[in-house]
Amino acid sequence: MQNSESGTLKVLLRLVPFAKKAIPRLILGMLAGIAAHMFALAIPQLLQDLVNSLVAGGLDALLPAVGLILFLGVLEALFVLLRRWLVLTPGTYVEADMRNKLYEKLQDLPVAFHDRWPSGQLLSRAVSDLHLIRRWMSFGLVLFTANLITIIVGLVILFTFNFWLGLIFFVATIPIWIAGFLFEGKYKVIARLSQDQSGDLATRVEEAVHGVRVLKSFGRGVFAAHQFSNQASDLQSTEIRKAKAVANIWLYLILIPELAVGLSMLAGVWLVAQGDVSVGTLVAFFATVMVLRWPTESLGFLLSFTLEAKTATERFFEVMDEVNPIVDPENPKQVADPKGLLEFHDVHFRYPDASADSKALISGVDLRIEPGESVALIGLTGCGKTTLTALTTRLYEVTSGSITIDGLDIREMSRGELRSHIAMAFEDATLFSSSVRDNVLLGNPDATEEDLKQALEIAQAQFVYELPDGLDTTIGEEGLSLSGGQRQRLALARAVAANPRILVLDDPLSALDVDTEAMVEDALRHVLKETTALIVAHRPSTVMLADKVALMEDGKITAFGTHQELIRTSEHYRYVITSLDEEQKEREVNI
Repeated sequence: MQNSESGTLKVLLRLVPFAKKAIPRLILGMLAGIAAHMFALAIPQLLQDLVNSLVAGGLDALLPAVGLILFLGVLEALFVLLRRWLVLTPGTYVEADMRNKLYEKLQDLPVAFHDRWPSGQLLSRAVSDLHLIRRWMSFGLVLFTANLITIIVGLVILFTFNFWLGLIFFVATIPIWIAGFLFEGKYKVIARLSQDQSGDLATRVEEAVHGVRVLKSFGRGVFAAHQFSNQASDLQSTEIRKAKAVANIWLYLILIPELAVGLSMLAGVWLVAQGDVSVGTLVAFFATVMVLRWPTESLGFLLSFTLEAKTATERFFEVMDEVNPIVDPENPKQVADPKGLLEFHDVHFRYPDASADSKALISGVDLRIEPGESVALIGLTGCGKTTLTALTTRLYEVTSGSITIDGLDIREMSRGELRSHIAMAFEDATLFSSSVRDNVLLGNPDATEEDLKQALEIAQAQFVYELPDGLDTTIGEEGLSLSGGQRQRLALARAVAANPRILVLDDPLSALDVDTEAMVEDALRHVLKETTALIVAHRPSTVMLADKVALMEDGKITAFGTHQELIRTSEHYRYVITSLDEEQKEREVNI
């Protein structure tokens, strides 16, 4: 998350590709706004002749002039209505398109990106920032352009009435432009800080909502509320600074024109007394000044609005400009007749943001899993087991070495093709706010009812039939309405229903009781006869499920063979398996 120092115009011009379809109507909206102001500026021109005529004693021009002024006022109102109609809809389509593009980008970016970015920051960009950009594009940009042109035209008209009056008014308003320049430098920093703090606050709320059970169970609700209050207070302070900055610019935008009017009036009365300016001209001059009052006063609001839109645009493109190192090849290859041979060739891995001299998490793994063979991956905590499984579907990219399926490097396949051959089930089972059916068939939406039923049976997830609406029951956010074991069984059913050639299981049975685990393992043996499987194991019972065992130590595979072979030949394996056995015994006692 970098704070860009690019110019406001340069940043906002980056919105043009997204706004192409909306630009014609936005331009028409600007023209309608300008036309409305031009009709308003035309009224003082009529007043000049009318007042001079009345002063001279002529009343014949009164009714026609009043009628024409009324007509111009009606035209002004109609063009204001037209401006609003033209700009109201296009911005919503731009906002929707940008939000869809942002969501697509977030789905495409690798897991390493999401590891770095708080979800609240992404949420604030997808909702509040894009909403702000849409409002600015539909109203801020249109009004700022129309009002600025109106001010320029109005100043020219003032000079045509009387050069010296126009010059006095113009010189008296110069401090406005100086104040605006100074305001921009100060306000853009505060606006950016405010939007970042809003993202941090959203992250805090999301964490508290998702972790409400933990906070309640430990009685830490007050502590969480205190943390939230501190962040909210920081945001409040920033918002107050913003309000003060806007109030200061409003002071200049209101006070300076009033002083300019006062100086111009003194000079105007003197010129009238000298006979250099007519009464009608003086009336028309100040009527024009009154027309310019709103466009001038609005500059403070519109300038602050534009600067907020700039920071919102920067925040949007901070995500969109992220380079995804894990991409599809230009000419992706396919496995013609997939068998499920999974091989690791001298695989090394360290996280992208790790320092160059840091120790690699995976340090030269060589492993071959034959089609239909199941391998349990075991080792002490932190040895790299979960990281190794994540490399199989390119959730992370190998730093060096390669992973192949049936001899084809997975980097030569499209990610869609690769992930159609491999299904994963994680220890931390994530479900979505959708029906049971949609969650289980996430990886294979075209599966038959029989495939769905079989996957649920293998995962021992028949409990879904007892839910209020059975398979059509909507699961709450992240599946928190279900128990941990139920979530894991549905996640396992999802992996099985995908009908992959290769199944990668990251300790998917950790939350199951002993009896259910035994039934799931028995059913899995049937599935694993034809499916290549890599299983991260934290229990001896899971190890027994596999044909062979790979022992991982400090990011390397240090032993490979059957359970019996490793028990005889590897002291470290005996230590690890004994540790797993003790953990399972303790768990069974607790159950």
